[in-house]
Amino acid sequence: NPFRIDRFDAHTCSAKHAYTPEQSAADNGALDRFVEELGPTNPTAECPKKIAMGYYDGNTVTALWNYAQRFAMNDETFGTTYGPSSVGAINLISGQTHGATPTTLKNNVANGTLIGDPDPKFEDCTKAKTPVELSGQNIGDLLTAANVTWGWFQGGFHRTATKPDHVTAICGAHHVNSAGDVDPDYTPHHEPFQYYASTSNPHHLPPLAVADIGTNADQTNHQYDVSSFWAAANNGTMPAVSFLKAPAYQDGHPSSSDPLAEQKWLVTTINRIQQLPEWSSTVVIVAYDDSGGWYDHVYMAPVNPSNDAADTLNGPANCGGAPGVGAYLDRCGYGPRLPLLVISPWSRRNFVDHTVNDQTSILRLIESRWAVGPIGDQSFDAIAPAGSLLGMLDFAHPHPAPLLLDPTTGLPQ
Repeated sequence: NPFRIDRFDAHTCSAKHAYTPEQSAADNGALDRFVEELGPTNPTAECPKKIAMGYYDGNTVTALWNYAQRFAMNDETFGTTYGPSSVGAINLISGQTHGATPTTLKNNVANGTLIGDPDPKFEDCTKAKTPVELSGQNIGDLLTAANVTWGWFQGGFHRTATKPDHVTAICGAHHVNSAGDVDPDYTPHHEPFQYYASTSNPHHLPPLAVADIGTNADQTNHQYDVSSFWAAANNGTMPAVSFLKAPAYQDGHPSSSDPLAEQKWLVTTINRIQQLPEWSSTVVIVAYDDSGGWYDHVYMAPVNPSNDAADTLNGPANCGGAPGVGAYLDRCGYGPRLPLLVISPWSRRNFVDHTVNDQTSILRLIESRWAVGPIGDQSFDAIAPAGSLLGMLDFAHPHPAPLLLDPTTGLPQ
């Protein structure tokens, strides 16, 4: 049975959260094989097989609960496809996990489609023997072409030194994580734009000047450390579109982080944004790159079928039947249900939206707002309904007062 995880036990081991096991756990909509498929292979007393059935509520993630009371959330948001972090991050920015090179890579790439967590090719701070490159375009390409300011800001991205060639970056920032281990702040496979040659900053070059952050004039190709976001915000030049990603020890990932560490980062970030002059015209979307393998009782029938050997949702080699002629394989979706919050002066108050969304609904919102796109080439943005996130916003009744929370307790300050 599902069991509640208290804030005093918030740190847990990680369940499996891979493309094929997640489908097997959903078991044709029965949702009854999470323990068997997603529990640890070698369970221990500290990491039991049942860990995938654990859940957190407002007594633990109190800040998220309080944000939901003041702002809006959606309870029908799904991962665009099944799979782990890299898959979700790439779906967020392009809706297209096909186009990977090499076209096959055990547990990571199948039939030219990314299904795992390999590191990106255009990246100095990796030890991967076989990094992966993606072709095609992403939302960054579209925003750049339209001269819209934008950036991806990730904890630990700044280079702390270079190798003897004075070019290759070293990403040495680190912290002690929830497990008590010293871990790098920067996780390369969480940075989706580094998979694309057109939007990568392989050597982690810093911005030329604060005023250049987010612009096409900068040498960074729009890829930054989180500190650059705050430099721009304090300068009054916050980019129009900003993706913020926590450092690894605060990103909420089980084993290396936890929801309370994540809460500290989220609350600190959102508190600061609410106190900026730009708050009156800002929408903050809190979204997740994958389900982490945690149990959920809501199933979404496939909107994009696949019948490769890696697919098991509706039986062996079956996710929703045979795809159409020329359709890319190994993009079974929608995947597991995910949390989504919309925090803004324009959010409907204490509102739960039931509109079906996926990770590319955020992509579609950006495309609509700045009149760019679509991505094309079978991107899921073509499936996401236009304006599907707008039901959580009410432009006739703004409530500009900030909700400042305590980063540790999640309670109102």
